[in-house]
Amino acid sequence: MVAQFLRLKLRLLGNIFQRSPWQVVGLSLGLIYGFGIAALLFVGLVGLRTVEDVALIRDGIIVAGSLVVVGFIVLPLLFGVDDTMDPRRFALFGVPDRTLALGLALAAAIGIPATVLGIVLLGTVVTWSRGVGETFLAILGAALAFATCLLVARVATSIASLLLSSRRAKEVGGVLGVVAIVLLLPVIVVLVSLDWAASGLLLLEDAADILGWTPLGAAFAVPGDAAAGAWGAAILKLLIAAATLWALWLGWRALVARMLVTPGREASAKHYRGLGWFDRMPHTPAGVIAARSFTYWGRDARYWVSLVMLPLVPLLVLVPLTLAGFPLGVTALIPVPLICLLLGWTLHNDTAYDSTAIWLHVVSGVRGTADRLGRLVPVLLGGILVIGAGSALTLIALDDDTVLPSLIGVSTALLLGGLGIGSIGSAWLPYPAVKPGDSPFQQPQSTGTIAALVQTMTMLGSALVAAPAIWFAYLGLTDDPRWHAISFVVGTAAGVIVLVVGILAGGRIFDRRGPEILGAALRA
Repeated sequence: MVAQFLRLKLRLLGNIFQRSPWQVVGLSLGLIYGFGIAALLFVGLVGLRTVEDVALIRDGIIVAGSLVVVGFIVLPLLFGVDDTMDPRRFALFGVPDRTLALGLALAAAIGIPATVLGIVLLGTVVTWSRGVGETFLAILGAALAFATCLLVARVATSIASLLLSSRRAKEVGGVLGVVAIVLLLPVIVVLVSLDWAASGLLLLEDAADILGWTPLGAAFAVPGDAAAGAWGAAILKLLIAAATLWALWLGWRALVARMLVTPGREASAKHYRGLGWFDRMPHTPAGVIAARSFTYWGRDARYWVSLVMLPLVPLLVLVPLTLAGFPLGVTALIPVPLICLLLGWTLHNDTAYDSTAIWLHVVSGVRGTADRLGRLVPVLLGGILVIGAGSALTLIALDDDTVLPSLIGVSTALLLGGLGIGSIGSAWLPYPAVKPGDSPFQQPQSTGTIAALVQTMTMLGSALVAAPAIWFAYLGLTDDPRWHAISFVVGTAAGVIVLVVGILAGGRIFDRRGPEILGAALRA
């Protein structure tokens, strides 16, 4: 029975190359890239065999191995994986739970990730082959690490198939995964900026000492401790790694038994009372479109994912600037205008997000100005909240209220300028966007020139609208604080003018190009 599972996994792996030629080419390039990295790591690990600094090699391998184990746990849970060997697929074959669990666990060893992992772990065996005892423990440690990674991945994948079966759950998991990656980037920046010769190696040693006694790094620490002469610690960590693998096996068996009698989750139907935003907004064309836009921003993942990501962008900017030595008085002024810039930029292709539903706007005779105005209301209200709350937090951080007029003026100009220019761009040059119901992380096929043109035009246009306000704000910071009031007036006036012009001009373009917009939506 186990042999049949292995043959089935080989057949499934071979079917990958039975797709379209372009998909095969992409998969082949991915395989070459993955195996190329594995080969480089193998060569590097083989070269470490002659290095005498055993402690440094041990610490590096423990930390890297622990991160690999975490990756095998976290990635399936956050992003979800299409499990071709889901235990529930074999529920009707009458296979005993133990046999099914063993067969699926062994079948996990056949695959690209397992092969890459095996190549790298084989390199660690060569690294620690400095004696008979060290080599023996290196083989045992590599085998335990290999089995632990694959089994923990099987458990995580099966749990994800139970918990992330609905579309909304997958979207939330994907967003959390992206947020986690974004939050890790400042940590990577901090690590890169460390003085490794002075404090970095001490940090690596402390982390390895802790992780080596945990299930994450015990298997990777066994041969290194033996090579350093700590045979007692090596044996204890070998027992920890073996106990971890045994606990995973028991958990995997229990999970398989549970999945065989548990049907897949189905998205529960929500029951809504009333018309939601359509009851709250004015019963006018612009009000109805605004109500629909509020509904999209609350329910459509293509919209609310961008809201989740917006607050993280300033973090990516502030951390490098802070490490570079920029003072708080400068960095604290960046987040609110940056969020307003991105918030105003979000609607530069909003018409394409409607897809074929845009025909309702065309055939119903809705005026273009009403369409442009209704789409702006949710973002406009959100921008006002960002400016209000963000300005208050900025003043608390700076303990200086003289910059408040400039902060509001620059942020208003960036927000309203982006909305005004985006109102023209989304009606004039809509380009293919993610379709309703698809993952917000998909990338549709589009003519890159048009997409780049509209995106760049909206971003640079917003900056140009706010340029006078930014200049007066700079004068207020470096020369006379009275310039801050002028920055407020100029920024607010410029933003309002561009917004009004954008709504009127975008409305006229929408009225004139309605059939072309509908045709572009049908082609996309």
